[in-house]
Order: sequence, then C-alpha cells, then structure tokens
Amino acid sequence: MESRGSVPARSVSYEGVWRFTAPAVDVSVPQARHAVRDLIDRQGVPVEDDILQGLLLIVSELVTNAVRHAALLSPELAVEVAIGAEWIRVAVEDNHPYRPTALVTDYAQTGGRGLLLVREITAEAGGTCDVEHTAGGGKIIWAALPLKTQL
Repeated sequence: MESRGSVPARSVSYEGVWRFTAPAVDVSVPQARHAVRDLIDRQGVPVEDDILQGLLLIVSELVTNAVRHAALLSPELAVEVAIGAEWIRVAVEDNHPYRPTALVTDYAQTGGRGLLLVREITAEAGGTCDVEHTAGGGKIIWAALPLKTQL
C-alpha cells in the first residue's frame, strides 16, 4: 500500500475575519448586533441558535460597555468577528486605557454586571474570554465560542 502523506487542511467557506468601526454612541449597540447577525447569516456559518443568541448578547454588552465607559476618551470603537471551522470570536476595541473587571452580583444595582454576564455566557458555551491591552494604550475585550454546544 502506498502512503500519500498528510492532506493539507482546507479552509471552510465561511471562515475569515471581518472588522468594522462605529461611533461610541447608543445607536451603535443594536447596529453592531445586527451587523454581526447579518455577517453570520451571509457567510452561512453553521452556528447553533443558543450559541448565536449568546454571542449576540455578548456583542451588545461589550459595545454597551464601550459606549458607556470609554466614549469620552474613545469616540470610536471597533468590532471584529473572526470565524474558524469550529469557533467564532467577537472582540470590541476602544482607546480607553481602563481595564474593566466583572463586578460581583448585586441585585440592588441596575447595571454593572455586563462583563459578569459575558463571562457566564462564554463559560456556559464552553468558550473563553479575556481583556487585552493594545499597543496604543486602549483595550480589546473578546469572547470566543464554539459553533456547537459542548457536551
């Protein structure tokens, strides 16, 4: 029997990286969510509905945080969507140097739990999330989720 060696991996047609910018204003929150949903639909990404809904909520939370907490020093934000064969990653970048932390659950507060929610959605899906500093002094907050629910 003849050995043919390894076959190089082919990229899946929906794989890629997309980036768009938006002003750090309230109307950018639903616009970013719709843009991400439209991209996923247009690319034909085979993402399970519960993962998609969690991902869209993460986009809303991250863009909301940039609008509420970074707009003064960062009037523009960027959203990046990276899609691999088995995962999807969303990231929101702004130029504000503050690195946010997830607050503990305090039901008396009406806000401040966005990053906690992002972490919980990400963990439940079997994904990962983090905050990184940019070379320019800003930050990128990202979450990567599998396309299928982890058992």
